[in-house]
Amino acid sequence: MSQFNKFRSIYSAEELRERLRNIRHVALDMDGTIYMGMSLFPYTKPFLAGLKELGISYSFLTNNPSKSIADYLHKLSSLGVEATEEEMYTTALATIDYIKTNFPKARRLFLLGTPSMISEFEKAGFESTTDSADDVPDVIVAAFDMTLQYDRLCRAAWWVSQGVPYIATNPDRVCPTDQPVVLVDCGSICKCIEHATGRRPDITLGKPDPNMLSGILHRYGLQPDQIAMVGDRIYTDIEMAHNANAMGVLVLSGETTLEVADAAEKQPHIICDNIGVLGELIAEAHK
Repeated sequence: MSQFNKFRSIYSAEELRERLRNIRHVALDMDGTIYMGMSLFPYTKPFLAGLKELGISYSFLTNNPSKSIADYLHKLSSLGVEATEEEMYTTALATIDYIKTNFPKARRLFLLGTPSMISEFEKAGFESTTDSADDVPDVIVAAFDMTLQYDRLCRAAWWVSQGVPYIATNPDRVCPTDQPVVLVDCGSICKCIEHATGRRPDITLGKPDPNMLSGILHRYGLQPDQIAMVGDRIYTDIEMAHNANAMGVLVLSGETTLEVADAAEKQPHIICDNIGVLGELIAEAHK
């Protein structure tokens, strides 16, 4: 890679142009990529408008299951970004799909999650069990629970210790924020349970699991090299791009620094300051 100046790529200039011309869909991480907390990045709306002008579709993927689809659409709308249900895919939906496929008889879940997330599961036909040793769940789901209560954490650890099927919605250790606080995410909550019980989740969904992209590929009839996965994290966004044989674009507007990116075992195909720079590259490739 050359000296960093707005962007870098593992491709030669001509190969980068051809690969960007081949992109038909852009899968966008949210936190740290299109906004930070409640602050929309100034380049987000121009970037989305530019994709539409070129006939390139896009979708919003997030490892953050704390909000329902309706809540995410409302948040995007409040920030000035209009989106549809079909353009949203969260790890809550990925977990619902996984349970329905792999535990078809499961109906009762012990959910470590926000009320908004729990409503998404209930909408899908599941029932949330209570904090009682007599109310045995079919599956435990641990998520990014910003309403986490100590007694419910202890109850989850108990069911985990008893061998109940155990799913984590996402591996993230922290959630990006523009506030002076560390937002402890699902991966850290699961590490707490592991330290107490000696057991890890049976499966951790969300990025970098390539299934987060498989639905998009199927929905739009695309091949992996026609999709770009854009995000601010090496260990989720870029790792998933590699796992799905898609193009991985790292933006430096969120969690990851250039130093961390340089040390990564699997390098991003492109590193950009932000999605505004990516938009410029895509537009240039289509001239």
